[in-house]
Amino acid sequence: MKASCEREKLLQAFQTAASVVPTRSPKPILANVKLELTAETATLMATDLEIGIRIDVGGFDVQTPGTVLLPVGRFGPLLRESSDERLHLESDGQRTMVRGKQSEFQLPSENPDEFPLVRAFEEERFHRLSARLFRELIRRTVFATESESSRYALGGVLIELTEKTIVGVATDGRRLAKQEGPAESVAGHQTTETTVIPTRAVQLTERALGDSDEEVLLSVGENQVQVKSRRTTIYSRLVEGRYPKWRDVFPRQSDVTKIEMTVGPFHSAVRQAAIVTTEERRGIDFTFGEGKLVLAGHGAEMGESHVELPISYDGAEIRVKLDPRFMSDFLRVLEPEQTFTVNLRDSESAVVCSTDDGYSYVIMPLSQD
Repeated sequence: MKASCEREKLLQAFQTAASVVPTRSPKPILANVKLELTAETATLMATDLEIGIRIDVGGFDVQTPGTVLLPVGRFGPLLRESSDERLHLESDGQRTMVRGKQSEFQLPSENPDEFPLVRAFEEERFHRLSARLFRELIRRTVFATESESSRYALGGVLIELTEKTIVGVATDGRRLAKQEGPAESVAGHQTTETTVIPTRAVQLTERALGDSDEEVLLSVGENQVQVKSRRTTIYSRLVEGRYPKWRDVFPRQSDVTKIEMTVGPFHSAVRQAAIVTTEERRGIDFTFGEGKLVLAGHGAEMGESHVELPISYDGAEIRVKLDPRFMSDFLRVLEPEQTFTVNLRDSESAVVCSTDDGYSYVIMPLSQD
């Protein structure tokens, strides 16, 4: 194998691929990223046997096609610290030479034939959707997944695919985030059972998609999912276990009070009121009425907070206690100038926040002191 490459393009792709590499594994060969060169393409591959990634890298000039394993712990820092615009790579299967204008490195190399297969996207049945929508779906839901191993079924984002839509849902039992949008089914592809993509896999997908406006293909098979963009393919096993009936979490829409809010001012008020809260007393009282929202925090030895915000609601007073962290999580994934609707019933009912672009967020209230 012999080639030269643009260092910056290889660095960006290598860092994304390296994020899949396990820090500890009984298989030392997984501590590498595989580089496969043909006359036309350069592809990086990495896996931890649960998640796998393939990235096509531009900026390569291939003199001799071939395959080499690049150790993450050595090759990653080399790419970061080098100041060369282009690097020259050469491998004989036993060692890899990396040369710059004024530097030269020799790295040991393992047998690439022993590296696990990270297969390409070859599915005929899939959903087609925009990368922008998929990134937004991930960003607006993934923060609400459960991180405790005792509730493993909630450790990812639920994906539901119908003929023309995609729905993403995440919950930890105390709040629930849902985003939906348009997606086109190809060859009758739909999800018929629970499809939960692990949190780590969806975070990797969001990072790999970057800021592109390209098209994404999403295919769900038995206990696995594949996501393909123009340059990247990600494979992941699905989370096992029964996902809760999330639609039952949404309260009935009759007899609710709807209040329009703007993200920026509301988020500022929440952050201010939360200053005095503690782990033991983390709740904030949200009182809507008389043309204003009053946020009151009581932190015992930390003091008290009282923040007022004008709102367009003059009806009967509604008071509910919420965890400000959960409210902030919702607000920070929206633009400051965006408006949304708060749906309220009483102090014991779930609060539902919704936007006009398919996003809904449910927060369960805390008990009143």
